[in-house]
Amino acid sequence: MTDERERLIEAALSHVIFEGMGEKAIAEGARDIGMNPALARVYLPRGGADLAAAYHRKGDAALRDWLAAHPPEGRFRDRISAAVMHRLSLSNRELARAGAAILALPQNAALGARLVWETADAIWDGLGDRSEDVNWYSKRATLSAVYGATVLYWLGDDSPEADETRRFLDRRIEGVMRFESFKERVGGLPGVSMLAGLATGWIKRPENRNLPGELRATSRARTEGGDG
Repeated sequence: MTDERERLIEAALSHVIFEGMGEKAIAEGARDIGMNPALARVYLPRGGADLAAAYHRKGDAALRDWLAAHPPEGRFRDRISAAVMHRLSLSNRELARAGAAILALPQNAALGARLVWETADAIWDGLGDRSEDVNWYSKRATLSAVYGATVLYWLGDDSPEADETRRFLDRRIEGVMRFESFKERVGGLPGVSMLAGLATGWIKRPENRNLPGELRATSRARTEGGDG
């Protein structure tokens, strides 16, 4: 079943540049491999959004493999930059544009946010992050913002070897590093460390990696029940 879905995805992606990231590309892909259109809808029920997500996650899987085999070296900011730029190099710009257009639709916004978060998580994991509590969230949230902005810049970048994108990314990372340095100085103020300790006492790194775009039943029940 998984193999059939992968065949459909690959076939559909070959039509995206001409047909867009949507139902028509999926229908053409299904026809190419002799798949019943009804079965294609079972494999990709949200149409173009599912196709865009599948393409994005293929890139993340390739990134995880690359980070495991060729972990970047040097300063940490350089390692982050190398991982982000390699992730971009794994994407076809035209397919990425088509996917971004679909994921920008209001009904797909949560899925788009989740995919960006997954990429940030893949990068941090691949670079050996073992943070816990609130740091697990803050690192991925910060990198998600940096990565999302960099992707948008890259989509319009026509410089050789995406040099302008790399410079844009380095500026974003430098800005984050300055902010982190500021947070460290603030953390030394009286009372701040105590508040941080109280927060990390109840904010735990999620074992099931709950991501943006998902709402666990337990969280909903707790809110409805007024658990404070």
